[in-house]
Amino acid sequence: MDQWIDRVKAGFGKGQQAMLLWLVRQDRQYSHASTRFMMLAWVGCIGLPLYYAVWTWWFPQEFESLALRLAGAALCLPAVCSRQPFPPKVMKAYIFVGVTYVLPFFFSFMYLMNHGAAVWAQSLLIGLIVLFHFDTRWALCSYLVGTALACLVFALVDDPAFLLSHEVLEQLPLYGFTIFVVSIAKVGRRVLAQEKLAGMAHGLAAVSHELRTPLVTIDANARGINRRLGKPGLPGEADWHAMSEAMARIQFEVRHMNHMIDLFLLSASAVNQQLEANEYVSMADVVESVIRRYPFTGNSQRTAVTVDIRADFSFAGRYELSVVIVLNLLRNALKALHRAGKGRIRIVVDGARTTPRLLFIDTGCGIAPSQLPLVFERFYSYPPSSGSGIGLALCKEIIKAWHASIRVASREHGYTMFVLEFPKVQLAAPAPALAA
Repeated sequence: MDQWIDRVKAGFGKGQQAMLLWLVRQDRQYSHASTRFMMLAWVGCIGLPLYYAVWTWWFPQEFESLALRLAGAALCLPAVCSRQPFPPKVMKAYIFVGVTYVLPFFFSFMYLMNHGAAVWAQSLLIGLIVLFHFDTRWALCSYLVGTALACLVFALVDDPAFLLSHEVLEQLPLYGFTIFVVSIAKVGRRVLAQEKLAGMAHGLAAVSHELRTPLVTIDANARGINRRLGKPGLPGEADWHAMSEAMARIQFEVRHMNHMIDLFLLSASAVNQQLEANEYVSMADVVESVIRRYPFTGNSQRTAVTVDIRADFSFAGRYELSVVIVLNLLRNALKALHRAGKGRIRIVVDGARTTPRLLFIDTGCGIAPSQLPLVFERFYSYPPSSGSGIGLALCKEIIKAWHASIRVASREHGYTMFVLEFPKVQLAAPAPALAA
């Protein structure tokens, strides 16, 4: 449906587009009303005759009418027998008439005929709650029509003065408040749904950006390899060298995509708070593992990174998540060097302090003071095209789950320093595992 709308909108002006979207919204509202009426029809076919027995023999009321109940059940019967018993235009009128009769008319009339009995006052309240789960304006129109008809019929067969009696008037504020609350609750649900959709759209946009760029690179390198292989004669040394570089680039981009997938999965698990520490981890081992495994693009990039292990320390955490943290910090630092076209990275493991810490320092582009307070916000990245905006947010959530801390200090065009501090632990050798 949405793709069809996009194609049709392309051929219309703004006014025609607005009319098209209004018609589509009306059609969707009708579809929702139709589904609700199908469920209500089953309740009407069963409940209307059933409660005649309840209010006639088990808990007798002042007034009961089998004819009115059977008329309501008969009105619901076509919807029970077929999902679309009438053409669409007739179906809309049928739903309106059916809902108006079964809910506001029938319950209001029975309430009046039983002279405000508590059973029917409560039944009418339930009927209003059900009615206003339809579209609010549609339900309000149905309520006004049904209630007016009920009052008119009651005035013809009983004492019209009862319509202005204390028993009736004291219920009006309660019914009005019920309508208001149900309508507000529906608005709240719509807002929540829109926020969820917006969050999904933001997340999907980040995923698409992070994965589309490597895919474009892979496609370009694959086409380059095909061109080399398509040249007449055997590939020369220069061809083999170029294809080797292309394959290395493809492998790097595949690793990058796998890393981003892991990040998004970990970020989702962070929502469920599955990050708690379950082992003791050596910080030096984590840093050395990341440096050893990171797919640097060249020797110059690798030599720009210096590791200074002043004193190793262990902390309560998770090894695989520790690798994610250091990997994210390293990737961000390398991006800062690339944007600045200069700089070096220094990683310091300092466990000799009272509070052991890991320092990540780069002399790349730095962070502007206005952006600094936002770097740990989920989905925030600067510039917006520089990443998904979940890496640092995830790092902070993991660090927080381990009762540690992470902070950043920076000077634009000068440096950026991340400081990770961990609670000090006393370990016997070898380090025991934490209880799961």
